[in-house]
Amino acid sequence: MPINENLLPAIEHPVCPAEFSSPRFLDELTALASHAATTILSFDRSHIGWRSKPDSSPVTAADEAAEDVILAGLSCLLPGMRVVSEEPWDPAGTDSGEADFILVDPLDGTREYLAGRSEFTVNIGLIIGHVATVGVIAAPDLGKIWRGVLGKGSDRLRLSPGAGPTHGGTPVPIRTRKPQPGRVVAMVSRSHFDPRTDAFLSSRSVTGRVACGSSLKFCRIAEGRADLYARLGPTSQWDIAAGHAILAAAGGAVTTPDSGLLNYGFGPAGFAVPGFVAWGHQPAG
Repeated sequence: MPINENLLPAIEHPVCPAEFSSPRFLDELTALASHAATTILSFDRSHIGWRSKPDSSPVTAADEAAEDVILAGLSCLLPGMRVVSEEPWDPAGTDSGEADFILVDPLDGTREYLAGRSEFTVNIGLIIGHVATVGVIAAPDLGKIWRGVLGKGSDRLRLSPGAGPTHGGTPVPIRTRKPQPGRVVAMVSRSHFDPRTDAFLSSRSVTGRVACGSSLKFCRIAEGRADLYARLGPTSQWDIAAGHAILAAAGGAVTTPDSGLLNYGFGPAGFAVPGFVAWGHQPAG
């Protein structure tokens, strides 16, 4: 499917590293995610075809078209910066050594998308020095975008897909909530819940579990509606980088299952993550 040039935001000037935490850069990424959301919604998902990738996960023409829009926009906004994106990723690829790069999941929650649910997102995460630093997540069906810059805070916009951030009203700052003894709410994966994660949550005296697809789970914690999200099975860095940045900027953290640092970049398993825990507070230890 050729890219519809009308779905690309007008990017007049590329940004330099000094601008990565600037409002202009965040607005450019917001517009790009919004235009990718428009592309996804242009498909009739009740009739869209799909195929299985080597890892047995589904991919559709909507995934690929949204990715085309994002990659075209990033090539103008961040010329020369490496982009690691889900659909063209070659597991046999080699490490090019960058500590600064972009992670993209153009349609996170394809299973939810195909099932007719609203729990699918567009994820764009900027990694600086192997750290998730800037994140933008768009939820096309919900008309919302969550954004965060490490050290600068996070916010939420109500934004019609395709509209620029100046048309989304005043951004609403979001913040994680303080731990509440006897009331621990966990987000759980609708498609990837497993016995190890179940045991982990039981050990944390979780009093409520909310099933949800895609990176929306990070957003719910970032805006103070839940306390943690554990996934102790494997996933990919592009699934979590944007949510990690938004949650960390809102006062939370994302760690390895043993509360260690979770850094980004090519490793022994490529861009795979063996497991993680997202917290609404800074975990002890």
